[in-house]
Amino acid sequence: MKARLKDLSISMDGDFRLTVTTLDDIRALWDDLKDGDVRIEIKRWHDKRSLTANSYAWVLIDKLAEKLNVGKIDVYRATILNVGGVSTTVCVKDIAADALESTWRERGLGWLVERNESKLAGCTNLTLYYGSSVYDKKQMGQLIDRLVDECKELNIETMPPAELAALKESWKQ
Repeated sequence: MKARLKDLSISMDGDFRLTVTTLDDIRALWDDLKDGDVRIEIKRWHDKRSLTANSYAWVLIDKLAEKLNVGKIDVYRATILNVGGVSTTVCVKDIAADALESTWRERGLGWLVERNESKLAGCTNLTLYYGSSVYDKKQMGQLIDRLVDECKELNIETMPPAELAALKESWKQ
């Protein structure tokens, strides 16, 4: 849910108290969880990408696949590898690398893994790429920009710049 941090204080007994505000009605959540320990994860809010952005990305992917005579999934995956901020590298024991890679790839078409040697004996570095289904608007914009650039290089028609700018502007709403 979208929320805003309002206040941080320290009680007389040394406990930290964080006040959070939200427009969502969380009374049922409060009633359900108020008497026990909870796990909380707080991250910076990013607007999710629009379905229009996703649809347009696949239109471009289809055009590129046809022109290059390759599969759409190949185009999609190659583009994901060139979007910034959509991967993380982890060092895992060799015996766990295959299981992690398999589990990661099962999340979807764009959930990719690159293997690299680790400086640690018995370990492997895995670069884990997130699929576009979890991209925020900025990341989805980067994906589309890369697809548009590749289309232009191959003389494939893309959305006119004014329409593309309007589409990107709508992602901010």
